[in-house]
Amino acid sequence: MELWRLTEDPIIAPDPAHPWESAAVFNAGVVQHEGRVYLLYRACERASDGSQGPYISRLGLAQSRDGVHFNRLPDPVFEPQGEWEQRGVEDPRIVALNGTFYALYTAFGGRHDQDYRIALASSPDLYHWHRHGVLLDEPNKDASFFPRQVGGWYWLLHRREPHIWIARSQDLSHWTDHRVLMETRSASWDSKKIGIAGPPVETEAGWLLIYHGVDSQMVYRLGIALLDRDDPTRVRFRQLAPILEPRLSWELSGWVPNVVFSCGQAVLDEALYVYYAGADRAIGVGTLSLSQIQAEVSLAIGA
Repeated sequence: MELWRLTEDPIIAPDPAHPWESAAVFNAGVVQHEGRVYLLYRACERASDGSQGPYISRLGLAQSRDGVHFNRLPDPVFEPQGEWEQRGVEDPRIVALNGTFYALYTAFGGRHDQDYRIALASSPDLYHWHRHGVLLDEPNKDASFFPRQVGGWYWLLHRREPHIWIARSQDLSHWTDHRVLMETRSASWDSKKIGIAGPPVETEAGWLLIYHGVDSQMVYRLGIALLDRDDPTRVRFRQLAPILEPRLSWELSGWVPNVVFSCGQAVLDEALYVYYAGADRAIGVGTLSLSQIQAEVSLAIGA
């Protein structure tokens, strides 16, 4: 299975008219609401002399009816606050739970190499956000809730480098039973470290999980796995080959070269739309038929 790019060009690019997003727009959380696709995307600015500048991340909001053509707000909807976010708010993953939108994001202080934490914010409408603070007080990132309870528990995916971990909770605040869910694979495209892309997507076969993998050359690719529908700690399928790797010029060259990285996806017309950043600078979209995923996964696991 491979993602098919819906366009060769980015669907969202830096906007020089808005300083806060003039250098890069990337790593967007994705959620569907009232017939529209919303991207809560990370953005960075340039300094006035045209150089990269302090590279502080803010979050902007864009919306679309067709999943490809987006309108975005002129100002950010979420900006850094406090000591944990001195260098920015990064890489949100969004789910809707109990009528509320929850975003897990990386709070980056930038005071030392390990100064990043998973933080939580919630919103009734995607435009106005309330902070709940640091979720796990440890160097950690690439986190998301599951979009519903499973077995009476809320579930959390996160990344204690280099592997993907899973934990559970009764209240979305206190997380227990942390365990490794997926490990890196030696001599592979995901040998150095792995982390989730967007929140898992529920299908008849199980929880579909897109994730990123990094190899020894620091090339970022996207892969696909399937978790058991009733026991998300069980990995039922993991494809050997990636579903997307850097190929286009804007994926190969940018602020961080040779990167495709996703924080979310949407389901439109029975297809998975995966929104990804190329080289930490612009946003594209690739798609894959859910029926194709179902058929190939079922064949692989003998279902």
